[in-house]
Amino acid sequence: MSKRDELITMYAADMKEKMGMSADMDLLRKVTIGCGPSIYNKDSSTVSGGDPKELERVKKNFLMKKLGMPDGPNLDEGIAKVIEKYGKSNRSKYRAVVYYMLTKHFGKESVYG
Repeated sequence: MSKRDELITMYAADMKEKMGMSADMDLLRKVTIGCGPSIYNKDSSTVSGGDPKELERVKKNFLMKKLGMPDGPNLDEGIAKVIEKYGKSNRSKYRAVVYYMLTKHFGKESVYG
């Protein structure tokens, strides 16, 4: 099993354990691949839900650039809902899982078609 496959399996288990949800493994794999090498770096593999600059980066670099969404308060609200669901006190919010959840939240699975 490759390192990436191990991480995808770990992300799916994390979602099941922390949120009680089963992942669409095909979509999770595509979102994880889309994250590129950031998933292998301890710092960049996670999202800090309490850091406004980090959340702004998620909005601009993922929601607006990758998913092609126009800026607006709905983006911030979507990020807040995902962070809340993942658990604000949970320090390890994996970037791939946050991106996966945002993709599902906004119904943008077709981007990874």
